[in-house]
Amino acid sequence: MPLVAGVDSSTQSSKVVVRDAESGALVRQGRAPHPDGTEVDPAAWWTALRAAVDAAGGLSDVVAVSIGGQQHGMVTLDEAGDVVRPALLWNDTRSADAAADLVAEAGGGETGRRFWADAVGSVPVASFTATKLRWLARHEPEHAARVAAVCLPHDWLTWRLAGATDLAALRTDRGDASGTGYWSPATGEYRFDLLEQAFGRRLRVPTVLGPADPAGELHPGALSTDGRPTGPAGGGALLGPGTGDNAAAALGVGAGPGDVVISIGTSGTVFSVAEGPSADASGIVAGFADATGRFLPLVCTLNAARVLDAAASMLGVGLDELADLALSAPAGADGLVMVPYLEGERTPNRPTATGAVHGLTLRTATPAHLARAAVEGMLCALADGLDAIVAQGVTPRRVILVGGGARSAAVRRIAPQVFGCPVVVPPPGEYVADGAARQAAWVALGGKTPPEWAVEGTEEYAAEPVPAVRERYAEARDQVINR
Repeated sequence: MPLVAGVDSSTQSSKVVVRDAESGALVRQGRAPHPDGTEVDPAAWWTALRAAVDAAGGLSDVVAVSIGGQQHGMVTLDEAGDVVRPALLWNDTRSADAAADLVAEAGGGETGRRFWADAVGSVPVASFTATKLRWLARHEPEHAARVAAVCLPHDWLTWRLAGATDLAALRTDRGDASGTGYWSPATGEYRFDLLEQAFGRRLRVPTVLGPADPAGELHPGALSTDGRPTGPAGGGALLGPGTGDNAAAALGVGAGPGDVVISIGTSGTVFSVAEGPSADASGIVAGFADATGRFLPLVCTLNAARVLDAAASMLGVGLDELADLALSAPAGADGLVMVPYLEGERTPNRPTATGAVHGLTLRTATPAHLARAAVEGMLCALADGLDAIVAQGVTPRRVILVGGGARSAAVRRIAPQVFGCPVVVPPPGEYVADGAARQAAWVALGGKTPPEWAVEGTEEYAAEPVPAVRERYAEARDQVINR
């Protein structure tokens, strides 16, 4: 029974699953936390990865390992391979002005947005690596002068697992490369001219691998703290190319063409597996690549599950009680609306916006109404993303709801009312890590497509749509205050 390992190195933690390569059956797993913040020393990810691997029983018996990582994060390396400064994560919005400048330099307005959409499938926003490079060049020239290479979080971790120190050994995949702002999913090539425009000069970047191309081999002592081997005794465990977290999640839930996945985690994402690239000049839909050779049009919101956390904190309750409260209030919360831009927002592109509550009256000033408004506001923001995906030509075959927020009974039951269609909810799981493990199995077993792994225990939720919920939200969402 060959075993493979998949890693989810997310914003919040490292998760490791070890699964049977052929059936996908879970054998063991482990996890370890990451530090909070939008700026993190990559060494913290490495420490957490080692702890999670240890908690999962090690990797001495696996034949392949692959990493799914948070997208967009900027990891800068000097000529010796040392990290120049803490990585700026996807949710760090300090490069918002840099994003606006890059669009302006391409002609501004519709012209600038169309240029970027045609060039790399996406219009720059603060999340993208290219904008962070512009910020670095402008605000930290002493650090910028030391930078020889730039890579993404999963690239850096894969490089470390290989025991590499040579910058030429950096590897990535289509899915994660497509979120940098200087690689084109449509052509499969880097746009070095755009990288140079963003940073001021050319940098080394990882080689982009195919979906099942090995990125090297796991170094036997890579994860060791005492010099003893931690990999397979005979060596030779393959490293998968890895991918971004959303592409990995699509693999983990078995999404195919026509499936729309809505993930409610630290960020909220709406994405669909598509046969061709997209180029949305509005900037709402990012035209990413997926981890199978197809494409992954995606809408991302900065505020998702933490909206529920914030509402629960405000009310002094746990998440289960928050769900009970929300379900005890009527659909539409009697006109109470929460616009959930608690940390600014990426979609729509409002990095300095704040959250707001509208329609507060004596009638709606209850814990139940606020709980309902929080759940509906978060889901309405995601429903706007679903509309944008459909406008790009996607015909949804089904909506798959995943992520920590999908564990809420209120989210599961209210989502069909807001989305206007039934939703399928797989059982709670580590789908990013599972997708990485499935990729590792593909690398180990070969073949034109990844192995078929069944996702069992899914549930379907259906309810009559309540259009008034989104109508009221649409009236309120533009009445926000900027910081």
